[in-house]
Amino acid sequence: MRAAPGPERGAARAYLSDDAAGAAERPQQKASSLMKRVLVTGSGGTIGRAVWEHLGERYTLVGLDRAAGERVEQVADIADLDAIQPAFAGADAVVHLAATVSVESPWADVLHSNLIGTYNVYEAARRAGVPAVVFASSNHAVGMYEVEASPSIYALDDPRSIDWRVDVRPDSYYGVSKAYGEDLGRYYVENHGLRVTCLRIGSVRADDDPRSPAAAASSGWLPLTPAQVYERLRATWLSQRDCAQLIGCCLDAEQVKFGIYYGISNNPRQFWDLSNAREEIGYAPQDSAPS
Repeated sequence: MRAAPGPERGAARAYLSDDAAGAAERPQQKASSLMKRVLVTGSGGTIGRAVWEHLGERYTLVGLDRAAGERVEQVADIADLDAIQPAFAGADAVVHLAATVSVESPWADVLHSNLIGTYNVYEAARRAGVPAVVFASSNHAVGMYEVEASPSIYALDDPRSIDWRVDVRPDSYYGVSKAYGEDLGRYYVENHGLRVTCLRIGSVRADDDPRSPAAAASSGWLPLTPAQVYERLRATWLSQRDCAQLIGCCLDAEQVKFGIYYGISNNPRQFWDLSNAREEIGYAPQDSAPS
C-alpha cells in the first residue's frame, strides 16, 4: 500500500524555511497566535463550527460564507473573486473550508466551488498579502487506494498504511478537485511565496459520533454494509476537537512552507499515516473511535 512515489509527489512532504530546517523535532508554537486574524471560508459548516468552538479564544476569527448565519461576517460566493477579496484584507492566515463536499457531487458543482472557488481563495490571499493558507483537502484525493482495498483494510490487524508520499489517485470528481487544490497550493508556495498546508481530512461528522445510527448511511459511494461502515469509521473518524487542533497546528507551524497531512483521530485502526503530522506540526489527537 505504500506506493513508490514519483519525483513530484515524493517531494510533497513538508519542506521547511531555511531558518527552521535545523530546528528541534517538534515545532514551537508561537505565543503570538493569540493575535492572529484568521479568515475562515465556509464558516457556517460543521468544521467551521468546530473551529469557533475550539479555537475561538486563540485567534481572531472572521467568517465568510455564501449564506448569512452564525459565524458569518461576510456573505459571498467563493466563485466570485471580486466579491470575496475585501474579506482578505488584514488577515494573517486563511482556513479554506468552503467547497461542495459530497463525494458524488456533479462536475458543474465541483467546477464552481472547488476549482474556480479554490483558485479565487489562493489568488485573493496573494493579492491581499496574506502569508498562509490552510487548505481543507480530503482523503478522496487518494481514495482509490481505499476503494481497491475495502473492506478488508478496515480490520484492526490489517497492516496496510497510506502515507503522504503516495501518488494521487482520486476516487471522484470531488477527489480530483482536492488533488488540484493541493497542487495549486504548491504553485502559490513556489511562485508567490505563500505558506500552504493541506489537510486530507477523514470523517468529520456533524453529530461528532462515529457510532451514531445515522452513520450507517454515511459511505454511500462504497458498497458497504452498516457493520462495515462502522468498521470504516473506527479507522477514519476525525473528532471535531481533533480537527480544530490539527488546523491550529497548521496555523502555528510557520516553519513549514508546504505540507500534506492526514486528519484522523487516535483511532484503533489507522490506515492513513499520521507520522509526518505528529513530527512536523506537533499534531497530537486526543480522541478515538471505539474499538
